[in-house]
Amino acid sequence: MKGQEKGKRLSRVRNIGFVAHIDAGKTTVTERVLYYAGKIHRMGEVHDGQATMDWLPQEQERGITITSAVTTCAWKNHEIHIIDTPGHVDFTIEVERSLRVLDGAVVILCAVGGVEAQTETVWQQCRRYRVPALAFVNKLDRLGADYAAVIEQIASRLEVTPVPIQIPYYQADTFKGVTDIITWKTLIWDDDTLGATYTEQPIPEDALQEAHRAREKLLEVLADYDDDITELYLRGEIPEETKIKQVLRKLALENRIIPVLCGSALKNKGIQTLIDSIIEYLPAPPEVIPPSAHDKTTGEVVPLMMDSDGTLVAYVFKVYVDEGRRMVYLRIYSGKLRVGDEVFNTTRETREKVARLFEMHAHHKQRIDQAVAGDIVAAVGLKEAKTGDTISEEGMALVLEPIVILKPVISVAIEPKNSEASTRLQLATQKIMEEDPTIKVHEDPDTGQVILAGMGELHLEIALDRFKTAFGVDINVGKPQVLYCSTIHQTSRASKVFEKVIGDTPHYGHVVLNARPGKRGAGNTFSVDSSLDGGMRDYVLAGLSEACLADPLTGYEVVDIDVTVENVEINEKTTGQGLKIASQMALQDAIRKVGSVQLEPVMEMDVLTPEESVGEVVGDLSSRKASIVGVVIKAKSHSVKALVPLSQTFGYSTALRSLTRGRGSFSMKFHGFDRV
Repeated sequence: MKGQEKGKRLSRVRNIGFVAHIDAGKTTVTERVLYYAGKIHRMGEVHDGQATMDWLPQEQERGITITSAVTTCAWKNHEIHIIDTPGHVDFTIEVERSLRVLDGAVVILCAVGGVEAQTETVWQQCRRYRVPALAFVNKLDRLGADYAAVIEQIASRLEVTPVPIQIPYYQADTFKGVTDIITWKTLIWDDDTLGATYTEQPIPEDALQEAHRAREKLLEVLADYDDDITELYLRGEIPEETKIKQVLRKLALENRIIPVLCGSALKNKGIQTLIDSIIEYLPAPPEVIPPSAHDKTTGEVVPLMMDSDGTLVAYVFKVYVDEGRRMVYLRIYSGKLRVGDEVFNTTRETREKVARLFEMHAHHKQRIDQAVAGDIVAAVGLKEAKTGDTISEEGMALVLEPIVILKPVISVAIEPKNSEASTRLQLATQKIMEEDPTIKVHEDPDTGQVILAGMGELHLEIALDRFKTAFGVDINVGKPQVLYCSTIHQTSRASKVFEKVIGDTPHYGHVVLNARPGKRGAGNTFSVDSSLDGGMRDYVLAGLSEACLADPLTGYEVVDIDVTVENVEINEKTTGQGLKIASQMALQDAIRKVGSVQLEPVMEMDVLTPEESVGEVVGDLSSRKASIVGVVIKAKSHSVKALVPLSQTFGYSTALRSLTRGRGSFSMKFHGFDRV
């Protein structure tokens, strides 16, 4: 009976996230979901700074989501854990770590903008973690909304098969509701109840033709995958509603299709059917592909099975400092976690104790006694845990794969305004780096300046704002600087002998190596003979890694090189430290011989401009050394795609407003490093 209850509970849990391009309506959709589920009693609006999930002062001030927020609500005897994620490219880490622990996602698209730059980024993140998804086409009440065009863009740009299960219903060009292709009903929402109630009606005559076309396409797709539906389709019969939903669910969970729904969150239309579809077509925790865990003892990679009665395995996906207290956000994959439990951090091999557990509702905390497999909770007391760590029980050696963290591309110099603030600044930088792994703070060895690095101008602006508001540190800030890298453009060979007495200990090392250019964006690869003693091999690898921290000619980090160590001399004089220094000196010498080339960060920019301004926008981008990838027509606007050096993008928003008389908008994401 206990096993049945455990299975029943897990089957009624959904861990989902709302992901999208900035301003597609993620937070507004979340607000409506919580309102109709009875979690909140008043809908706050993003533009008023009153949205429940946007609780940071910086979010309320700017009307955008900056940090991912967790909440839980109930719907039709199901428990839904929701993470509302940011849409701005600078905060991609928030989406990355959220999708790492989620079982399903709702990709929200603007009916006017369609598939935008960041939509493609979050979709690739969904694919990376094999997260099944639904699509919700929002803002169908807006002028220029084009549902059919968005469906085409999903197919062409996201390279997935979209299956619309709803189509919008208009009366005299006014968006009134949706036609459900599966139930064969038109749903009209009641404006007087703020969309809390809706009526099901037979499909009106003027919408029947479009509904038949949509159902034909739906059955065509399903017939490709299911023999029963194929047979009915060929006989001209309509499968039962339960059969259609069963096949849709199976295909969605296998990532073969993406069911598409529609509505207008701001006008309170289409939300209840979206929640129904989350339960219907997105997976419960036991239905997802088990995450891979690495056994540190045996070196094996094993699938981690979801089991409430199993051994505790939890994953740290976020750290947040709240009013001086360090909160660690956890996804429980297996077992139970109780207040007072002593746990083992298998990543860092440290023991810690859980002081408190909370179920989170944005910024509000509700104390709980325990969490079980499938839950997403916050814990207080885990002082050593960092983003990407695995929490388990003593004796366990399983470690879940870490989160992909991009390198910072922009930096500013910071300094405290007075000596009293210096210590507070040090503490604040430690806390802010724990919260956000894409923020790096270090001291420049040449100038002694403290350098704050991040993913973009807005990212740094928010971090600087938090230094003052959250940590009470007043600082002076220098101008933004681009972070360059370097690499080599031809093969180089070097041999180095290191022999020196350090302290009272003689050290010796002799290393011969070859360095050649690697594939752009592939990172550094080091090949050392596996027959070399493990400890000595580690010293050689450490020396090569340290050599790449600073190019001997420019001081920039060295990237994208392949190093093969041809010979390591081992005799009675050889020491580990000697090999490490010899390796470092040999690689630096190899770089010095052929010279290095400077690499700069390049951004992929998507500019939406009125038709009459396309020429000026393209001309301006060309003057910024941009490479124009293409121009796509979107309704009455044009989307210009270009690759632009990051150094040329500062102040672009002001320039674009001037060129398009305030009607243009743009977004950009990191594309990679390329030669200056």
